[in-house]
Amino acid sequence: MPEVSDDRARAEALTRRRVLIVDDNVRVRQELRTLLPLAGDVEIVGEAANGREAIRLARALRPEVVLIDLEMPVLDGYEAARQIKIVSPACRVVALTVHGYKAARQKAGRCGVDAFLVKGTDVESLMKAILGRYRPLPSSCWRQRLRTRRLI
Repeated sequence: MPEVSDDRARAEALTRRRVLIVDDNVRVRQELRTLLPLAGDVEIVGEAANGREAIRLARALRPEVVLIDLEMPVLDGYEAARQIKIVSPACRVVALTVHGYKAARQKAGRCGVDAFLVKGTDVESLMKAILGRYRPLPSSCWRQRLRTRRLI
């Protein structure tokens, strides 16, 4: 019987998304570390408090997804995302930020960010972004999203 559970554990490990969390706010990192594995097939492989750490950890840990804040000390998330995409083009970079304005979305897109979410977005949208199934809302919906229940 142990062989069956070993096989199941291996299969589950193969389907989980390996995620690196990057945010200068320790509370946000803690909440995401707790929330994401409960919400879906996610394995948190590391955490970083700034863009420089994010690049180093992305090289070392090879996550499938980097969930990154855009405004951080030392090196911001925009430049970190750009550099992560250079060293690991297949890595999915998801911006999670308080800045939902159009200029921030455009700048993030130019830096290689694959999905852009405003902090406080619902868990379902966050999981879709991590899994690569996120469809951004039209610009007119951003105000409504900011009024949704805050999870982070």
